Amino acid sequence: MGTPLIGRLVAAGHDVMATDIVAARRSAAEAAGARWASSVAGCDVVFTVLPGNAELAAYSPMDCRLWIDLTSGSPETARRGANYLDAPMGGGVPAMESGEITLYVGGSAEALADATPLLRSFASTIHHVGDHGAGYLAKLLINLQWFGHAVLATEALLLAKRHGLAPDRMRDVLLGSAGDSAFVERHLPALLAGDYLRDFGLDRCVEELESVVRSADLAGTPQPLTSAVASLHRAALERFGPVDGELLAPALLEELAGFRLSGDGQAAVDR
Repeated sequence: MGTPLIGRLVAAGHDVMATDIVAARRSAAEAAGARWASSVAGCDVVFTVLPGNAELAAYSPMDCRLWIDLTSGSPETARRGANYLDAPMGGGVPAMESGEITLYVGGSAEALADATPLLRSFASTIHHVGDHGAGYLAKLLINLQWFGHAVLATEALLLAKRHGLAPDRMRDVLLGSAGDSAFVERHLPALLAGDYLRDFGLDRCVEELESVVRSADLAGTPQPLTSAVASLHRAALERFGPVDGELLAPALLEELAGFRLSGDGQAAVDR
């Protein structure tokens, strides 16, 4: 996400410096229009786009007027301060490239007002959901719903297929019904085509779900379904390893059923 973010900021007329602990990313950053630097010291505004909680917890930016973190972090990793916004993203790389990212922002209204002209370089929708950490939590809860819908839809379609009801026909029936969802509308076709959406790490999926479980534990709220969704994704991680694939928990369900939803359904699920 960092590379297309650079492109959007440069296109909007901003002077962008970039850095990464992975030096090999320098060429991509420079090709997108940034100047490579060893640190962000002296920058007015710092954007961070990090893999997850561990990297975010270890990161300490230099003094800056505004720090905007776009990582999908957990509420417990949120920093405090008038110049900090947690603003995890929704929409993925295509939305970043087209300037149609959705942001879920936690922090002060004043800091968000200061940041909004910059954010509009790449975000078409900005939700201010509360104080520090609320942005992280909102994004995690949206992702929880998506992961839950994915595995529930897979279970339903496996049962449908076992009884001779074609999965694509069952999807037609689900559309517009009480069983419809954003997953059924936008992403189920990928699963039915044998595409496990290999653009995000399964280990990161598990990290996000465990963050929700931890937040529910701390809040003392019931979480039987959340725990079940997290447990299934942990089992998928044990089976397939830390590979890319947001739909590998559904792949595990297919493997347990002994058939796939795609094609003739009889091929083994690949690692």
